[in-house]
Amino acid sequence: MTLTHLAASAGYTMPPLWRILTKSGYFLGLSAAVGATVTYAAAVRPALGAPECGRGDAAVMRRRTAGALAWAGVALLVSGYFQLAARVARAGKGMPFGDALAPGRIGDFLRAPAAKGAWVAQGTVYLVQNAVLLLASAALMALFVPRARRHLDALALTALPLSLAVSLVSAIPAVAPKDADKVLDLVFGQVHIISGTVWTGGLALLAVLAGARARLSESAGVLWADLWRRFGFVALVCVAAVLVSGLWMSWKRVGSLGQLWTTTFGLFLLLKIALVLAMVAAGAVNQFWLMPRIARARRADATSSLLHLTLRHFPKVVWAEVALAVAVLAVVPFLTGSARSEAGSPPPLPSGSIFATGAALTLTLAASLYVTVRVSDALSRREAPAAS
Repeated sequence: MTLTHLAASAGYTMPPLWRILTKSGYFLGLSAAVGATVTYAAAVRPALGAPECGRGDAAVMRRRTAGALAWAGVALLVSGYFQLAARVARAGKGMPFGDALAPGRIGDFLRAPAAKGAWVAQGTVYLVQNAVLLLASAALMALFVPRARRHLDALALTALPLSLAVSLVSAIPAVAPKDADKVLDLVFGQVHIISGTVWTGGLALLAVLAGARARLSESAGVLWADLWRRFGFVALVCVAAVLVSGLWMSWKRVGSLGQLWTTTFGLFLLLKIALVLAMVAAGAVNQFWLMPRIARARRADATSSLLHLTLRHFPKVVWAEVALAVAVLAVVPFLTGSARSEAGSPPPLPSGSIFATGAALTLTLAASLYVTVRVSDALSRREAPAAS
């Protein structure tokens, strides 16, 4: 039985092509802006300011970073426009996507009055979101101007909160949530989106920056060792947040394990889970194999080995993670509805036990983060085996 036949028999509605492309594209653009700015602030900027970073290498990296951030602004602007048009088409009850691209249609959508019972018009929420998106894109695209690159720190750090606000503002409900369960849905949804975009966009930024290795000095391995180490911590936090929020969202939309392979929604979710776990496995290779080798090479002052590890081996694994992340974003538009509704099972009822389980899970993941860091540190202190 094909996926199309399964979808039809289970009552699953396959999204139209324009919806698939606009939603995946929007999250790609959001990942580019959020991931790049957060990674710059948390990893790239501190590494470039470290005493061991050479002036020439810092200059090369700053130019490369400015270019990457500028293109991230373009990606956010273009994907944001098509996402807004997709919202117009969905609200238009059968409106062709081509018609929804017209500025007049978009203007009417943004000026629509509030629905009955709403505290604010939904169009007003999207108007504010897209105004913030324009400001974030403008701050990033200003880096195309060579003179503006002198203010890289100011522009990147201005775009960071604006990029985050693009996602956060869009989640503001027009109708106030009536219970804690709805609030938690909003919170976990945003945690999932933001942590996922930071992880994905950060990986992509560092992979792009590693492409400047031909213009870096022989001592650049020290800079990149510090950079990978800093981003490794950011990635660990993001992985934990993605897993916790993803489990909550899966519990809300999947009633049993069997629904993962008996419903169309479940099959797409199962594919997404497999891709995310593959990303986690690739990150584990970095954390438990490459990072300890990099740390040992740095202590031994093995310049050529350090450069090879940080700018040859590491980026290959990172590019594999980026490819997996893009595949995850390609699956996201297909996660419409829920396995519960397809299977005819009742919606979940919030209870103290699920909150207790969630708290225990969060504590367990926090402990696993601590153990991961300690194990990686212990492996880095081990002496390399002597050559026979």
